[in-house]
Amino acid sequence: MTPSPLKLDILAFAAHPDDAELSCSGTLIKNAALGKKVGIVDLTTGDLGTRGTSEIRLQEAQDSAKIMGLSARENLYMPDGFFEESPENLRKIISAIRKYKPEIVLANAVSDRHPDHGRGSAIVSRATFLSGLNRIDTGQDRWRPKVIYHYIQFRYIQPDFVIDITDEWPKKLAAIKAFKSQFYDPNSDEPSTMIASEDFLKHVEARSREMGACIETSFGEGFTVERPLQINNILDTI
Repeated sequence: MTPSPLKLDILAFAAHPDDAELSCSGTLIKNAALGKKVGIVDLTTGDLGTRGTSEIRLQEAQDSAKIMGLSARENLYMPDGFFEESPENLRKIISAIRKYKPEIVLANAVSDRHPDHGRGSAIVSRATFLSGLNRIDTGQDRWRPKVIYHYIQFRYIQPDFVIDITDEWPKKLAAIKAFKSQFYDPNSDEPSTMIASEDFLKHVEARSREMGACIETSFGEGFTVERPLQINNILDTI
């Protein structure tokens, strides 16, 4: 078996480059600053996007990774808009999980405005379980993360828990803005889109403030769970 070149504490999967930045980058930044090893695996290059190109978005993803302090980032090059829960795609994700051996997996929202997000959520959830089965041979040791959490994206979903990212907000915003081709740029001559409007970044801030208000902080990121959280001592929740 091939040993893992780098074991991560947290691995976020994203249907498109910038999904993680918009939804869970504060959490990744916080843990990277604490010395934890965190990474992102993007399923597609977002090549169906109106603005930019695959090459531009791949470079922007690496620029953002440096801002966040990621230990690893890679792309699985699935077809944007058309990837399905096929054996081939499941094996790609399983191989990534076994490569990085994360304790925690973060995945797309369980349902959202963009259909790729719900599909990305489902395929990563299934692959996370399958990665623990011995009889699926990828030439790697089996590995099943301890938990999988789903971040919240465009549509509001009631969070099961919220992470305080008040201190991380400036760096989160910088990581988002690393995707210059996708978001507001008054000097850009590319076609206008919803996410490229100045108001969209205001909406992102408003969502982070809304989540923060739930836990009485300035900024937050919400997540949903697939099974109840295990807490050994109720005092750990205060």
